[in-house]
Amino acid sequence: MITRFKVNGFKNLTDVDIRFGPFNCVAGANAIGKSNLFDAIRFLSMLASEEIIEAAKKIRSEGQRASDVRDIFHKIGNKYSPRMSFEVDLIIPEYAYDDLGAQATASITTVRYILTLRLKNEESIHLIEVEKEELVPIRQQDAKKDILFPSSTKWKKSVIKGRRGSNSKFISTETKDDKLLVRLHQDQEKGKPFDRDPVRMGRTALSTVSAEFPTACVVKEELRSWTFLQLEPSSLRKSDEVHIIRNAKIKADGAHMPATLYRLESEHPKRDIMQEVTNRLSELIDDNLMLKIEKDDKRDLLTLILTQNQTELPARSLSDGTLRFLALTILEVDYSSGGLICLEEPENGIHPKKIEAMIRLLKDIACDTKYESDTKAGNPLRQVIINTHSPLVVPYVPEDSLLVAENVQYYDSALKQKYNKIIFSPLPDTWREQGQTVSLGKLFDYLGRPSPDVTEETNATNGKKPRRVIDNKIISNQLQLFNS
Repeated sequence: MITRFKVNGFKNLTDVDIRFGPFNCVAGANAIGKSNLFDAIRFLSMLASEEIIEAAKKIRSEGQRASDVRDIFHKIGNKYSPRMSFEVDLIIPEYAYDDLGAQATASITTVRYILTLRLKNEESIHLIEVEKEELVPIRQQDAKKDILFPSSTKWKKSVIKGRRGSNSKFISTETKDDKLLVRLHQDQEKGKPFDRDPVRMGRTALSTVSAEFPTACVVKEELRSWTFLQLEPSSLRKSDEVHIIRNAKIKADGAHMPATLYRLESEHPKRDIMQEVTNRLSELIDDNLMLKIEKDDKRDLLTLILTQNQTELPARSLSDGTLRFLALTILEVDYSSGGLICLEEPENGIHPKKIEAMIRLLKDIACDTKYESDTKAGNPLRQVIINTHSPLVVPYVPEDSLLVAENVQYYDSALKQKYNKIIFSPLPDTWREQGQTVSLGKLFDYLGRPSPDVTEETNATNGKKPRRVIDNKIISNQLQLFNS
């Protein structure tokens, strides 16, 4: 789970500092650069597995044939920023498995990963090199203070574990004989560090670790586990081969729904998995429903079948919106699917009257911080970030989960040029309010509604904090006036 994310020099992201909670919604107009935030997170995730240059190629201006790796760096006019930096505060699981199946147990579950990359030109070849890489522990006391979103003591105790000296590091950067070295430190603190040459490796030191460096290994696997959903109708409609049941999980494109459901039924005989999924699906479809997985023994195939008003419909006959909702529902009931889940434009394929049900589902996928985080109890350490340009979505998200993206014009005194900088502003009177907030006037401009009287009280009835944007008293009153 990401609790804080800082990025500077990546595309149009400069001096961005965002606090994340379990559920987060980034809203803003089309082409404003919202997706660049997802790209920055995805880039960091890929760097835990791939060479820097290969990750950059996958992230660069997609769809532009003439683009090159420099396009991931901030640009003003024709000048590229020479470096980009990331700083991410994480709550990680207690353990993970490396590529060889060895278990790594973290000595502390709250850490900060820092990475600075520089753009280098050599004989017309653009290179990206590590300039700084660090992985440091965050003490329990500091970690608890830094969690600003509402959370119970039980939840914090269940996810914030372990101890480590405040001056110790798991990864550090040093210069030796005018040569930059990245050092991997043993979890035992007294062990001999291992030096890595970042230039020669062409990748981050984090991407090279195994279970021999337990905490760093768990961080690596956490970053690699981040899921960026791009649910494709063709993948959602496919049947599955029987042999994949054992390790089946919903893929980023939505593939393997039948096998995942079949696995869940086998692993949890005391839970009525099909009924859980059907109950949730009934929030989208009002008809009488029944869900099953049809096994074809001759072809060794599994097919998802939805019975709607006594009519059997295979997955290939279901609407795109139903399939997307169904894939997310299976993710919700699969407690082994933890980590970060990112989804763009969740409203796609969903009838406007059912968008509230979609937002409720996405919110329920994220962990509930009122209770202890426990996979067996159905509350895995799971985080959801969505982005949208639709004003139909925003009213139904919790108001403290909202970040409004907008472009603000800045002036670079060194280059003597103006440029647009994207900022992410929360609503006032929420836990996210650390500095600049979005005005209700701007929010209503985005929603396409008349601006409210901002002198009115912002608290909901009975003095309680509004749960959703639409529950805010000002916004609710204005929407009623606008719709009347």
